[in-house]
Amino acid sequence: MFETVIGLEVHAQLNTNSKLFCSCATSFGEEANSNTCPTCLALPGGLPVLNKEAVHKAIMLGTALKSKINKVSIFNRKNYFYPDLPTGYQISQLEIPVVGLGELTIDFPDGRSKTIGVTRAHLENDAGKNIHSGNHSQVDLNRAGTPLLEIVSEPDMRSAEEAILYLKKLHSIVRYIGISDANMQEGSFRCDVNVSIRPKGDTKFYTRCEIKNMNSFRFIEKAIAYEVNRQVEAWEDGEYEEKVVQETRLFDPSTGETRSMRGKEDAADYRYFPDPDLLPLIITDEMLEEYSKIPELPDEKKARFVKDYGIKEYDASVITSSLEMANYFDSMMSEGISAKNATTWLTVELQGRLKEGVTIEESPINAKTLATIVKRIEDSTISGKAAKDVLDDLIANNCSDVDVTIEKLGLKQVSDDGALLAIIDEILASNADKVAEYKAGKEKMFAFFVGQTMKASKGTANPNKVNELIKERLS
Repeated sequence: MFETVIGLEVHAQLNTNSKLFCSCATSFGEEANSNTCPTCLALPGGLPVLNKEAVHKAIMLGTALKSKINKVSIFNRKNYFYPDLPTGYQISQLEIPVVGLGELTIDFPDGRSKTIGVTRAHLENDAGKNIHSGNHSQVDLNRAGTPLLEIVSEPDMRSAEEAILYLKKLHSIVRYIGISDANMQEGSFRCDVNVSIRPKGDTKFYTRCEIKNMNSFRFIEKAIAYEVNRQVEAWEDGEYEEKVVQETRLFDPSTGETRSMRGKEDAADYRYFPDPDLLPLIITDEMLEEYSKIPELPDEKKARFVKDYGIKEYDASVITSSLEMANYFDSMMSEGISAKNATTWLTVELQGRLKEGVTIEESPINAKTLATIVKRIEDSTISGKAAKDVLDDLIANNCSDVDVTIEKLGLKQVSDDGALLAIIDEILASNADKVAEYKAGKEKMFAFFVGQTMKASKGTANPNKVNELIKERLS
């Protein structure tokens, strides 16, 4: 039996307006090579100047992860050649990063939790982008110099499930504190996955393979599964040392396999040395106090929802899993509806109707509209069943007027005593034999009278009022 050992290096692109060491814009999707200057192009005389806002955002993350913030940190040159790296080196942090040891707690569906160590989080500038088309390759340097925060975990994860829970929690934290849009499709939240195996009970770390630049939770899970299986097979076949070497691998989504990309370098191979153009980063007490202020974190929001709204912990976990859904729920609650109904209509009814891939912020139904549907159930204007028809119609017609839709569909509940008694009296009169059976002790007949009344009213009668009036007539 083998144990899986996983460590993650996450690159979060910081949402600053300008790059890490120059004033060029960081906007996405611009004309190729339009957001460049002598500094990010590495032209002679172009000198780096550190972006203060990037430091601010790094400290915010460090605070969220309960990390040590180093008041003095050093920028280093990490030397290697890529066509999209004009300098021939990346400016990063090696010996002393801005964010030191921290932790992140993951929660399992069964209620268990586990704390994963965070080794460090350091600032560095991104490379550009290679664009390959047929026999030609082009380089777009708009991304070159964009600020990254690389968050390195301890090798504390023991399964793909734990790795995905860690990544989703970190992704959520980054979004909650507002330091990155963390758009995985655009590459602003991506990770390198380090995987190794060892016999159960062994404490030694064996050769790790790095799966590079993953930006999909689903693909990360598949890549880990394949890589673990590959290493286990190599061990069992007696070919571990030949087949499992320290290297960087790529995941091919079309085949579900990882394949070798290049040998994995050690730190010495990058010839790190302090960047001569950048002074040490010194964080004052005043900066630390100001930059450590962060918004409500996912776990804090979850605890508040449980305490203030009285919802179940599982429901609170689902709702706070994304910032957008949590804000949506808060907006619903501000309309004065019950938390139980708000939870059901958000997590079950609305979520169940959104097409796959459509997020809550892209929902055609906003929080106020959904809260109004719940209000109309709670004030007995419509039944819960009718409310589902209202929601379906609103989505189909991209409409937000709940009351107009209720009138259009004729779903307004009848609560008027006179109108309901007329229907009830007619049903009781035409079913005198069943009335006699009920009065003789056959209480099941009561449900028959309720059902006939609802049918006669075409579902618009208020069920509670129907029950009350039938009991009154039969007593």
